[in-house]
Amino acid sequence: MKHLILVGLAVCLLATVSYAQETPRVDVAVGYSPLYIIKGFTIWNNGVSGSVAVNANSWLGVAGDAGVYIGHVPERLTGETYMAGPRVTYRRLDGVVPYAQVLFGGSHFSESTGGITGGGSHFALAAGGGIDYLLGKSGKWSARVEGDYVGIESSGSLTPSARFVFGVAYHFGKK
Repeated sequence: MKHLILVGLAVCLLATVSYAQETPRVDVAVGYSPLYIIKGFTIWNNGVSGSVAVNANSWLGVAGDAGVYIGHVPERLTGETYMAGPRVTYRRLDGVVPYAQVLFGGSHFSESTGGITGGGSHFALAAGGGIDYLLGKSGKWSARVEGDYVGIESSGSLTPSARFVFGVAYHFGKK
């Protein structure tokens, strides 16, 4: 009888752990995204970015990301970034899901200024990560905070930039 009770408790505990580690099939996020171009003088851009990540398993996925930005003092600059690449996620913490990613793609800016070449598409990359803070018990919604180094190709070199995202993510499907 004692062994039967222990086996029952073990099954209940394992079921709880496996439930906590469920992996969504897709993550979709959107948020406010300031972009700081840091070369010579800092160009501050307000913007919005969105991402979609398809999870291959509990720790590896492929993310696509796009952002639109409007620059402020000292220049009125508009731009877009569009990148994709691998994302590694750690899903074993209670209520918190950190991730790291490396994205490759392109950018387009309206004019040349502060180390940015305007017009045409140019190579861009992002390396960084973020944290999803799960909201509610369903695990479908989360608050997202992300930070990335963004390198924007201009005149044969990468112009360093920093991008942040403050938004929400929706997780759907089960892997």
